[in-house]
Amino acid sequence: MQANLESIGLLERRLSVTVPVAEIDGEVENRLKRMSRTVKMHGFRPGKVPFKVVAQQYASQVRQEVIGDTLERSFGDAVRQQNLKVAGYPRFEAKPLTEGALEFEYSATFEVYPEVAPGDLSQVKIVRPLLTPGEAEVDRTLDIMRRQRASFEVVDRAAESGDRLTLDYKGTIDGNEFAGSSAQASAVVLGEGRLLPDFERQVAGMKGGESKAFELRFPDDYHGREVAGRDARFEVAVKEVAAARLPEIDAEFARKLGVADGDLTKMRQEVRENLEREVRMRLKNRVKDQVMQALLDVTRLEAPKSLVEAEIQRLQALARQDLAARGVAVKSDTPIPGHVFEQQARRRVSLGLILGEVVRANALYAKPEQVRAVVEEQAQSYEKPEEVVKWFYASPERLREIESGVVEENVVAWALGRAQVEDKPVDFDELMGHRK
Repeated sequence: MQANLESIGLLERRLSVTVPVAEIDGEVENRLKRMSRTVKMHGFRPGKVPFKVVAQQYASQVRQEVIGDTLERSFGDAVRQQNLKVAGYPRFEAKPLTEGALEFEYSATFEVYPEVAPGDLSQVKIVRPLLTPGEAEVDRTLDIMRRQRASFEVVDRAAESGDRLTLDYKGTIDGNEFAGSSAQASAVVLGEGRLLPDFERQVAGMKGGESKAFELRFPDDYHGREVAGRDARFEVAVKEVAAARLPEIDAEFARKLGVADGDLTKMRQEVRENLEREVRMRLKNRVKDQVMQALLDVTRLEAPKSLVEAEIQRLQALARQDLAARGVAVKSDTPIPGHVFEQQARRRVSLGLILGEVVRANALYAKPEQVRAVVEEQAQSYEKPEEVVKWFYASPERLREIESGVVEENVVAWALGRAQVEDKPVDFDELMGHRK
């Protein structure tokens, strides 16, 4: 076998390989001989079919199989000889074998993994948010939980923040309706942020049975591109206004939160413990997001197109599954446009390559005791933690997810030891995404 390597781009390579036809012919003959000892053909006893008959019947099929196997084997040998790290799948082009040819020739075009050299983090600034939940945060959380369990009573007064409005509306732009422009008996709670601020300001203060028309401008960055930055006219009819009635924080409330005996002290303790876990997770995620972006910013890297394309296809499949789970029908032959995921896919591939090199170069692999600590912490939020721990360790796949998270934490700790870190208190509501 002979192989010649060409660079046809930053990461693209073309490998031209020649294999003696004698090798192929020899392997074809060996396989046909083995077949003749076992093949069953009408008119012959098993193992007694003449070689010429077997060859006449199966030679073409066997030759194609041998050529395919030869192509894969010789490509693998050539890649090892050249010490190449192939990214994605190669594209093979074989020259047809002509009568009397002495060599089988083909080329393989593919990409290689880039050399990854993580950049210098010494000038990067990372803001590490700080927050220790106290009694005030527990009270705030209980207040939010009360609001989530509110009942509503129809009232005869002007609508205000926290009220539930049931309304009909119709919107037009230049006299034409648009996607999502109208609804009947739509229920919204003022102050939850589901409505555009300008729309909410217009309906606040209305009473049941009232109607009005008004104009507003969609924000330039509105998610609906067809209406972003455009002026619209809305006609709104308020069917009813209902005021929230919050449950009391009593034994019944505690029982609804899972405290069987209704003890309020136990309830507050459980809320505090769950809140502390949630705050820790959110604080970690904020720092992790900054570290990951910093690694991308300081590292020059060309992501292999083949890996990006594979990631786009994976994200498309996940999006299709998500839509199906939500009951949104998507035809199987109507793919979700790949360009929608290209930026995300490129980021994920690049970050994966960078993290892989950082972990390898600095031995940041997950240690068993780290994995155990994370599993036990997650198990604490369940009624029987010991059974949850067993559940995790019963599945290698579930443990791999934990290990992946531990590796990321190790990378974050490594990065914080090299970057400029500023500790800064963070507002509780802002951290938790609560609307004040």
